[in-house]
Amino acid sequence: MEKVERIDRENHTSHDVSEVRKSILWIYYIFFFSVLNESVFNVSTPNIAKQFTLNPSEVSWVVTVFFIVFGVGMVVFGKLSDIFSIRKLITIGIILYSAGSVIGFALQAWYPAVIVARAIQGAGCAAIPSLVFVMVARYFSAEERGKIFGIITSTGSFAIGIGPVLGGFITESFQWAYLFLFPLPIVAAIPFFLKYFPKEGRKAGSLDIIGGVLLSITVAMLILFTTEGHWLYLAGAMVGLFLFIVQIRRAKEPFVDPSLFANSRYRNGLVIGFLIFGSVFSVLFVIPIMLNKTYGVDANTIGIVLFPGAFSAVLFGKVAGNLTVKKGSHFVNYLGLCLLAVSFLLLSSVIGLWVGYIGAALILMYIGFSFVQTALAESVTKILPVQQIGIGMGFFNMISTISGAVITALVAKMLEEKLLAFPLHPLLTESSTYLYGNLILIFSFIVAASALLYINSLGRKSRQPHYD
Repeated sequence: MEKVERIDRENHTSHDVSEVRKSILWIYYIFFFSVLNESVFNVSTPNIAKQFTLNPSEVSWVVTVFFIVFGVGMVVFGKLSDIFSIRKLITIGIILYSAGSVIGFALQAWYPAVIVARAIQGAGCAAIPSLVFVMVARYFSAEERGKIFGIITSTGSFAIGIGPVLGGFITESFQWAYLFLFPLPIVAAIPFFLKYFPKEGRKAGSLDIIGGVLLSITVAMLILFTTEGHWLYLAGAMVGLFLFIVQIRRAKEPFVDPSLFANSRYRNGLVIGFLIFGSVFSVLFVIPIMLNKTYGVDANTIGIVLFPGAFSAVLFGKVAGNLTVKKGSHFVNYLGLCLLAVSFLLLSSVIGLWVGYIGAALILMYIGFSFVQTALAESVTKILPVQQIGIGMGFFNMISTISGAVITALVAKMLEEKLLAFPLHPLLTESSTYLYGNLILIFSFIVAASALLYINSLGRKSRQPHYD
């Protein structure tokens, strides 16, 4: 990997690299606004439904359409970064993001326009996390990356934590349409990216539009299946995936080089990311429901229970970055996975006891997740050849994003059907705690399995890509 990094740096002058480093604060800045918009609209859907007289499935498109375009867009921009300059792509992404915001606010009285605006926002927003990871991998050394990923994790955690709070405040104090204006300050970053990033010419290669469309259909159908529950969507996802595989195998310059998935360590990285991100998002989905049903607490109390954990992630994201530099990404991943497994075990065991125990276990979960977020991204970039970092990290980000939607939808179905409402956890004696405790206990086993997979794949000493 050191040789690969050296070769990559020969393609950029020392002046280019030093200039890009001047933009690091702006990288954090745009990342904050990209993550913020992932959650800020969630709390406004009841108000939107009331204004347009919509049922839950209709108003859910405000969130669903954003994530469909956002998920696919991360892969598309990752692919484009291997062909076009980051300087140009990040500018296009910010402009699209801002244009969607202006359109949504200006046409707030027409619901179809609101949906279109959210799709445009998703397309522009997708450029930011995808290109940020490429920027860091391409222009910063291995020693710098760990620290930077840690700060990015902190920034993202803060945005996730504050998003619903700001969304609720703006919706109740003003009007939900003002949420469209949140991303507009991001425009201020454009002059700095144009100034500091090199003017790279178009690289060799072309965009496989058919492959991109088939991937878009596959992801869209999968997310629609998890949100709507219609089996026709799942069938569409399977057909789309099959045609996508056929296309990338037959295309002269495929949207995704099949050799990327021949890298067994990268495949395992995708699986680990899917399981870990999906598990954490699902537990965060379950906890508020459990607190309300089991403890009878209101939304404000739930927020108080969750806040210390969310705040701890902000603090420990930087710690994770420093540890990654000093101890290496493997050490931080092991520590994070251990904290996640322990926190899930504790959460599953203290349901029904003092609510403060829940809050304490959540602090461990948030800290563990911040460690894994930071170190797993660093581990994945290490195993990818330079020419595949863009598309590789795009896929990794997409998988991590849609995992929350997919696994959370399955969890919601399990809660609805009460599939785990029976004695299983040895420490739970109250029937009202069985369903939630058993479910979180299963997630602790999933984290343990992910840790074993990491040890046997990404955790191996060899840093070179491994192909089967």
